[in-house]
Amino acid sequence: MNEVKVAQDFMRRQLVTLSPHTKVLDGVARLLRDNISGAPVVDDQGQYAGVFSEKSCMRAMTGPMAAALDLGISAPKVREFMKRDLITLSRDDDVFQSIDHILSKRISGAPVVDERGNFLGIFSEKTAMRVLVAAIYDQVPGTNVGSYMNLDRNRIIGENDCLHDVAEKFEQTPYRRLPILLGEKLAGQVSRRDVLRAQHRIAVEVADRVRRGGVSDSVKESAREREVGEFADTAALTLGPNADILQIAQLFLNSPYRRVPIVSGGKLVGQISRRDLLEAAADLLRPDPERHRASPLYLSPLADSLPPSMR
Repeated sequence: MNEVKVAQDFMRRQLVTLSPHTKVLDGVARLLRDNISGAPVVDDQGQYAGVFSEKSCMRAMTGPMAAALDLGISAPKVREFMKRDLITLSRDDDVFQSIDHILSKRISGAPVVDERGNFLGIFSEKTAMRVLVAAIYDQVPGTNVGSYMNLDRNRIIGENDCLHDVAEKFEQTPYRRLPILLGEKLAGQVSRRDVLRAQHRIAVEVADRVRRGGVSDSVKESAREREVGEFADTAALTLGPNADILQIAQLFLNSPYRRVPIVSGGKLVGQISRRDLLEAAADLLRPDPERHRASPLYLSPLADSLPPSMR
């Protein structure tokens, strides 16, 4: 019988944190500089106060983007900031090897294409969560990427779409990346971070214009400095240090979150991301060549909370 890991066994303790009083542009710059998609917010007494996520950042950028329009600062088209050199997967790739691949490349997902380069779907950390839950409950020995990729075509955007339109799509959906197609062929991809980086550049330009003076009061109001605490997600789900690996997997599977703060006595003691969970579950996700079925785990009685697709 496998030993069940709990949050304190693999949570990250050395974290980038922000104060509620950190200026928004400084907070966004910190996330971009450290190449992270969010940071816990901790007050002066060390109490956990929420999460400043990429979506929080995009909400915070609404004012500066409105000011940019008033100032005539043009927003770039997708073709100007999309990524063209992408890591891709095939639908026939082994799902466990593909999870290892995205972990080793430190990416949160990859487009799935056929032999002609036609776009088929996305295999992401969240779809990998489904593999984890299936492996635990159904003792799935292995399958291919095509069985787990996300097929939603509403996430597709065009290279002539505007930054503002793409930012709105990200705000309205749980997706972290949007593919760009030419016909049916994958031409590139835009992530939330790509959009946020472009927005931050524009917001800095707006702030500079406001400092130089000669702008309207409405522009000043749209561009005024705001604090991280105004936009932090204070309702973000948290877990305690003894939450087991399946509880954490189910949280990720049933929510849009990419990280869960680990809180004890109101204080932040660590954090677990989807990547951390997948790495901790690597032994479970990689089939043992000496056996054909995954060993069942003794876990919390959470079967009733499984989504219908996993029952």
